[in-house]
Amino acid sequence: MDPDSFRSTLSSLAFGNVMAAAARDYQKEVLAKEKSQATASNNEVDLDELMDDPELEKLHAERIAALKKEVEKRDVLKRQGHGEYREITEGEFLGEVTGSERVICHFYHREFYRCKIMDKHLKALAPVHLNTKFIKLDAENAPFFVSKLAVKTLPCVVLFRNGIALDRLVGFQDLGSKDDFTTRALENLLKRKGKFSLKQDGGEDADEGEDYHKSRSIRSSTIQDSDSD
Repeated sequence: MDPDSFRSTLSSLAFGNVMAAAARDYQKEVLAKEKSQATASNNEVDLDELMDDPELEKLHAERIAALKKEVEKRDVLKRQGHGEYREITEGEFLGEVTGSERVICHFYHREFYRCKIMDKHLKALAPVHLNTKFIKLDAENAPFFVSKLAVKTLPCVVLFRNGIALDRLVGFQDLGSKDDFTTRALENLLKRKGKFSLKQDGGEDADEGEDYHKSRSIRSSTIQDSDSD
């Protein structure tokens, strides 16, 4: 074979090898693409099957029903006065403490500095513990229940469960006898004392920067201000 013919044959073989390799690569690419499409198709089928799965539909329906029930429960509690810190009168007291399962009532004096501090923290807790009713009662205007519940030092926070007084906070003695306790500290104390399984919807500690000033003139009363301890 002459040199020119030999070179031509090698060139043809090389070109043939390149084309063969290219063909193999193309075939692999086509097969991979077909496999990918088949997998996607299977996934779509699986998703359709899941959407039609009666067990999944049942779980979804149960979840929707549970959410609806929770919304209805919240609406009922709000109609009962939950979700806000409210002042009541002596005439409303029995209806309020017996009308809800969990009630926290603050017996206060409008001129006592520590009662104002307690007001601030209870006002912060009321919206985030919807399953507990938070109320306040002016001790001076509720002599009957002040006597019946033996309220002698203010602030006095009484915890009720199904209309029964379970426990109470008297002054700040359970809070370190200091005025600068946090809302979280009060929250934890109320949980322990009332054995409440409070449902918390969130809630951060209240702003502790609010300045409360002690009244310079406190009217005489048979009820003791815890500041004097």
